[in-house]
Amino acid sequence: MALMPVADAYAAVLKDAAPLPEETVILNDAHHRTLSRDIAALRTQPPAAMSAMDGYAVRSADAMLGARLNVIGEVAAGRPFEKSLSPGQAARIFTGGVIPDGADAVVIQEDVTRDGDIIIVNEASTLGKNIRAAGIDFKQGDVLLQRGSLLNDRALALAAGMNHPQLPVHRRPKVAILATGDELVAPGAPLAPGQIVYSNVFALNALVRSEGGEAIDLGVARDTMESTSAGIRRARELGAEVLITTGGASVGDHDLVQAALKAEGVNMAFWKIALRPGKPMMHGRLGPMRVLGLPGNPVSSYICAFLFLVPLIRALSGRTQIDHIFEHAVLGRELAANDQRQDYLRARLTTGADGIPVAASIGAQDSSLVANLAAADALIVRPPFAPAAPVGARCTILRLPS
Repeated sequence: MALMPVADAYAAVLKDAAPLPEETVILNDAHHRTLSRDIAALRTQPPAAMSAMDGYAVRSADAMLGARLNVIGEVAAGRPFEKSLSPGQAARIFTGGVIPDGADAVVIQEDVTRDGDIIIVNEASTLGKNIRAAGIDFKQGDVLLQRGSLLNDRALALAAGMNHPQLPVHRRPKVAILATGDELVAPGAPLAPGQIVYSNVFALNALVRSEGGEAIDLGVARDTMESTSAGIRRARELGAEVLITTGGASVGDHDLVQAALKAEGVNMAFWKIALRPGKPMMHGRLGPMRVLGLPGNPVSSYICAFLFLVPLIRALSGRTQIDHIFEHAVLGRELAANDQRQDYLRARLTTGADGIPVAASIGAQDSSLVANLAAADALIVRPPFAPAAPVGARCTILRLPS
């Protein structure tokens, strides 16, 4: 089978990826969820004119240098003043206190001298000084959070201020992760000859959670059809929208994933793409469940998940921004000519004198080198058959999650 171009593989993975149904969650459970509807403010903030400083509410016409004003009361936050200021009067006020009727400015406490119930103005004030007008932040009915936006910590603070105790969001995509391979052992476990520590699941779990998905670790399937098929069936039983397999995607005698997927009824869309690293990646559908078969090498596994799984989670979550954002940079190290596969080279970023990012590929690009992946800030994207490029040549990059 010919290698599928990366763009075609991307289109196949994202085909018909519609947002999952809506559910309502309390604010504390809404972090990194995606709004399913526009959200309008249920109140005006602030609801009335309020003091921005500790000081004295006054009439600006009275607050001239040297003026002597009579203090008739005190205004604290949450305790509005019931009287109205008349000419020659002032009210002690604290930050967040509602501006009394008749007042139109606040003189800060450092700019007055107080003598009993009299203040002497040491710096003249002006209309509206140190006052937060009603609705200066937002007004009731203002749509401040848009459908499809990812709810970060600041958005939750805004939603609370808008008086929403709960929010409508799309359901989290369930992403089941199944590793395969007799050689895999957990970190910290004794290693027999030929065994390796399994690291892929930790990166994949974190990637899924950071994008708002629900990660389900199905453990490690042994190199048998029975064990691999059992893991696939378990993903379906748990209602996963996406099944990720790692390893067993090549064509060796012990690479059973494709055979097991087909035996379970998966309709395969592709199983080889013109990508480096990640050529033996697979994709198919089993009813509503999408399957991504990732290579076993940790760098290949991560980069394929970053390129294809992340946008898929975003689409299923109802996000507005689905595609990765490509940026321009210049090369900090020369690159050889490319072959028929699209390259994603691990690179470190620095900032050039002109402010343009400088991307320098990190030494060896072998797909098993986890240390190089961890040290990378970005991927240099090189199209098939790209010619050799010198230091300073323009290039395209994808920043990796920080």
